[in-house]
Amino acid sequence: MADLSPNTNGNENRSDSLVIIPTYNEKENIAAIIAAVFDLPERFDILIIDDNSPDGTAGIVKGLMEQHPSRLHILEREGKLGLGTAYIAGFKWALEHGYEYICEMDADFSHAPTDLPKLRKACADGADVAIGSRYVTGVNVVNWPMGRVLMSYYASVYVRTVTRMPVHDATAGFVCYRRRVLAALPLDKIRFKGYAFQIEMKFLAYKYGFRIVEVPIVFVNRVLGTSKMSSGIFSEGFFGVLRLKCSSLFTRYPDYSNVKA
Repeated sequence: MADLSPNTNGNENRSDSLVIIPTYNEKENIAAIIAAVFDLPERFDILIIDDNSPDGTAGIVKGLMEQHPSRLHILEREGKLGLGTAYIAGFKWALEHGYEYICEMDADFSHAPTDLPKLRKACADGADVAIGSRYVTGVNVVNWPMGRVLMSYYASVYVRTVTRMPVHDATAGFVCYRRRVLAALPLDKIRFKGYAFQIEMKFLAYKYGFRIVEVPIVFVNRVLGTSKMSSGIFSEGFFGVLRLKCSSLFTRYPDYSNVKA
């Protein structure tokens, strides 16, 4: 089994919690989302992963890094390489820098920064993966067109039906992982880059025996900037679930259910 112990790199005084935020053309939101996270009563550091945004998002972040040199970090990539690869790069960075709680969230305020402490607390209280769930207590989505609400909701129903994974919001992108989960999962073998990436991460955590909990949130559609969703992303999710299920029938997974944190 993988080494689950943290590497603090000699810096024991900084936060044990990191928020990973991928960006592409988020100049309208990036400064505000960073400020909102830093205004929380609990300390969260931030890692921005920018895919060469032509609107200058990375430049805004680097300017703010001068004000928060120990809390705000950036990884710049050459172009749009996919949401999944952005998070994988962020997860590896977080592990290398010794973080215990690693969160992922969007830059556009569809995920409320004030919910971050709830996700972290769920993991501190015993969960290995805490999902900010839109559907665990009904449908908690604001300002989405009805067609998109139905597509998202029934996508999770479809995932739950096919995989038997007991998660109501399998496509959620607001998640907190304990480091032991990311240290154990085969990050270099994650196959999907877009919509299906979120499903694959949860499915693997489930198959490895990690404890998953869903924390109710309210998801609010972005006000500023442009959505990155596309029909191709949904297609990857639909067929990706079938491939995940089929491959799982011939795969033997490590069991971490009885491994102490």
